[in-house]
This record gives sequence, structure tokens and C-alpha cells, in this order.
Amino acid sequence: MNLMEINNLDKSFGGLSALLDFNFQIAENELVGLIGPNGAGKTTVFNLITGVYKPDRGSIMFRGENLAGLPPYTICAKGIARTFQNIRLFNDLTVLDNVKISAHKNVPYGLISAIFRTPGFFRGEEEIEKEALRYLELFHLKDKKDELAKNLPYGEQRRLEIVRALATRPLLLILDEPAAGMNPQETQELMGLIRHIRDEFNLTILLIEHDMSLVMGVCERLYVLDYGQIIAEGTPAEIRSNRRVIEAYLGEDVE
Repeated sequence: MNLMEINNLDKSFGGLSALLDFNFQIAENELVGLIGPNGAGKTTVFNLITGVYKPDRGSIMFRGENLAGLPPYTICAKGIARTFQNIRLFNDLTVLDNVKISAHKNVPYGLISAIFRTPGFFRGEEEIEKEALRYLELFHLKDKKDELAKNLPYGEQRRLEIVRALATRPLLLILDEPAAGMNPQETQELMGLIRHIRDEFNLTILLIEHDMSLVMGVCERLYVLDYGQIIAEGTPAEIRSNRRVIEAYLGEDVE
């Protein structure tokens, strides 16, 4: 069963087409990659799915509901979380607080309990902290919980951003170049973590990534985007040998 179906999606900026007749499906619990040369339109797709942009045309069906044009906070509440190419943490808050903030939509108490600090409020805060620490431990960040986010090394900031997205309890997790800035060892560890969180939390995962070793090693299916249009779709083995894909990446005809 498909968790998301995107149909005939278009998006232009200043008269230039960034995405044209984009069609896409992802099934529940699937791990899918979206790849393509720089400027192909990959991040535009993510921004349309998550409400950063509004499409000019087309539908984004998620669990039978059209999300096209809805604001980001509504889309997040419906079960879609993402990371960004450029890390967007609360730099002057602790690692733990960054994760706890992301759990705001899942708090088990109401406004009155928060104002009057009822027993329910303290129980709820304890539950949120336990869950946040569980995520941090999974990503080997628990010992950094009291450090400011801005003081983490780049690779750990990347991992923290993924943890923060997970804390919203998504059904679909969208990762925008999660291995950017990581060394080969960190990338290998990330590959295992992506598989693990998909299985551990029963998630569906969609990712953009330029590191082909990660994409080919972790994704079950790939879409290839070039100049705003899908030029290929298939398994990693099929994509690796696809002549149109090779041409797009090399920028010239393949004999």
C-alpha cells in the first residue's frame, strides 16, 4: 500500500520550470532515494512535500489526503518530518532541549496543566525526556546532552538534526543529504543507522544524497531527476546501468 502518491506536480520560479509533471510513489516502510545532478530539482520536491513551497499544479496525496499547499506545521502534525541541506538547529540550546522541543506536538498534557504545573505536566515532561534520551543514545549523542548544539562537531550536528526529526514521531522521514560533511566511517555508520531506524520505528524513509555509496547501499528503490523531470526509476542495480542516468551525470551522450 502506498503511503504517498505525487501526481503531475509542477513548480516554477520567475518563469523558469524547476519541476515538471513530477510523479512519485512510496509504499509504507519503504526506503527510497531521490538522486540527480546539482540543480535537478530534488530539494524543490522536498520543499513542496513539506509545505515550504506551494505547487503550481498537481497533488501530494499522503494517507489519502492532499497536502498540496498546506503549511509546514500542519504537514508535520500529519506525520511528515524532514532534515535540511543546511543544518537548522537551535544553536544556543542544549542537545537535549533541541530534541525535547521537537516533541511538542506529542505532549500528553494541556495548556492548563503547563500553566499550573500540575502532576500531569511533570509526568509528561518526564516521558518526553526519556524518549529524547532514547533517541540520543541510538545516535551516540547521549553523553553530549548538556552541550550547546553549536558546540558539536559538524557530523554530530547532522546526527542531531535526524534525532530531532525522529522526535516528532513521523510516519515518513525525509532526509536531505544526511551524509553531507561526514567522513567515510561516519557515512558507513549512518547507513546502518538509517536501516535500523526504519525497522526499529517502522518508518518510511525518503532521502536525497550525493554519496552514491550510501544511496546504492541503503535504498531499495531510486528515482532519478534531471532538469525537473524523472528520467529513470528502479532498483539500485537498474539505475547504476541506466544509460540516461549515466548521460545526465556525465553531461554528455554515452556511446
